[in-house]
Amino acid sequence: MSGLEGRRVLVVGGSSGIGLGIAQVAASAGAQVTIASRSQEKLDAALKSIEGAATARVLDASKDADVETFFSDGKAWDHVVTSAGMGGRGTLPNIEMKTAYAAMDAKFWVYFRVARAAKIATGGTLTFVSGSLGTKAAFGSALVSATNAAVEALARGLALDLAPVRVNVISPGVVDTPLWNQFSEERRKEFFATTSQKLPARRIGQPRDIGHAVVFAMTNPFLTGQIIQVDGGSGILPGTGH
Repeated sequence: MSGLEGRRVLVVGGSSGIGLGIAQVAASAGAQVTIASRSQEKLDAALKSIEGAATARVLDASKDADVETFFSDGKAWDHVVTSAGMGGRGTLPNIEMKTAYAAMDAKFWVYFRVARAAKIATGGTLTFVSGSLGTKAAFGSALVSATNAAVEALARGLALDLAPVRVNVISPGVVDTPLWNQFSEERRKEFFATTSQKLPARRIGQPRDIGHAVVFAMTNPFLTGQIIQVDGGSGILPGTGH
C-alpha cells in the first residue's frame, strides 16, 4: 500500500516534463490524478501516457481569476503539487525587466496563487518543485536562483501557516525534460553525457525520479517544511551548479 490509493492529487504543470512524471508515478500508486496546464492539446497527449485514474483540466495559473475559478467548487484535494516555470537565464544587465517579471510570474507567483486558493484536506500536502540553483549558484542564472530560493522560502513559511497541511519542496538537479529542447540534439546529448560523468549517480535525472520523491513527500506523515534535493549528487560536488 502506497498511501495514495483513491486520494485526489492535483498536479499543476502536469502536462509535460517533471509535472507529467509526477502525475505518472502518483497515478501508478493508485491516486486519482488531475493534471492542469494552459494547453488542452498537451493535456490530451499527456493523459495517454498516464496509466491509472487521470483527468485533465485547463488552467492558466498565471492569471488570478483563472486560479480562483478553478478552485471555486470548494472541494478539498488530498495533495497538490506545483511544477511550472522556465526562463530567466542570462546575466542581469542583459535581462529586460519585462523578462524578469515574466520569469517570476511563471513560477513564484503561480505557486503563490495556487497555495492561496487551493483547499487541501487535513493531513494532506502541498509540494513545490524548485531547482538546485536555489541553493547553488551558476553563471548566468542569478534570476533563476532567486526565483527558486523564493519558492523554497515560501514553502517553509507555509509549512507553519497551513499546518497541519504539510508543505515541502523537491529540488531537482539536471532532469531530461523538454526544457532542453531549446538546444540542438547534438549539444543536448553532449551536455547530458558530460554532466552524467561528473555526477556521483552517473546519470541524468528522469521526470519519474522526481515523481517518486514527490510521492515520498506526500505519504510521509512526519515530513514538512523540508527542501529535498534530488540531484544525482550534484549538491556535494564543489563548483558545479545546474
